[in-house]
Amino acid sequence: MSSKLVYSTDQGRIEDKEDTSDQILGSGNVKIQLETKGRKGKGVTLVKELAMTADELKVMAKKLKNHCGVGGAVKDGTIEIQGDQRSKVQAFLADQGIKAKLAGG
Repeated sequence: MSSKLVYSTDQGRIEDKEDTSDQILGSGNVKIQLETKGRKGKGVTLVKELAMTADELKVMAKKLKNHCGVGGAVKDGTIEIQGDQRSKVQAFLADQGIKAKLAGG
């Protein structure tokens, strides 16, 4: 396990911080929701709480983007897919053996 040295201005000294690349980010309670706030009316499908590492999330995001034929990104442990792709994402995750619920209105 490698560690990185991180300088913290809060305490003014160097701290030893663990590498988080192999840490599971989500709880496994997968939620799919549509978000339009702060996006100038453009909808984005969010996939939250996937129990995967950061690298696995990137791979899953790529598969989802290809399946839906749109762009997207991974931010803060959440996969963002452009547009309202909730039904496509839910069907794809079900094919992968991942149980997901639609959240929000």
